[in-house]
Amino acid sequence: MKKGLIIGGIFAMLAVAIGAFGAHALKDILGSYRTTYETGVQYQMFHAVAILVCALAYEKLNSRLVGAAIILFSAGIILFSGSLYILSITKITVLGAVTPIGGVCFIAAWICFIIAAAKSRPTFRSF
Repeated sequence: MKKGLIIGGIFAMLAVAIGAFGAHALKDILGSYRTTYETGVQYQMFHAVAILVCALAYEKLNSRLVGAAIILFSAGIILFSGSLYILSITKITVLGAVTPIGGVCFIAAWICFIIAAAKSRPTFRSF
């Protein structure tokens, strides 16, 4: 799935850029929120890779469930990691309430992927 590969690649590239930006330009601003910011970067990268895996598995697995997983992983990155980035930079703690919604999106995405994998029929190759 071309769109999934592009989306996953963009999220992965942004994770590297955001991580580098936090390590250098925001080092003094983040203070005690540095680990919170780094958690956002880590989860963004983990789930960007998950999107890439889903995109590669799209043709082999239930495409509806895998497509739903890609959407949910993307929403999770935006809500979970995005809220941690904003919280870390602005120190507005009310944004912490958004983070668990992103976490639920991640969990739902993994459930979709697991069900798609469980429902898949094995393909055998003859040599």
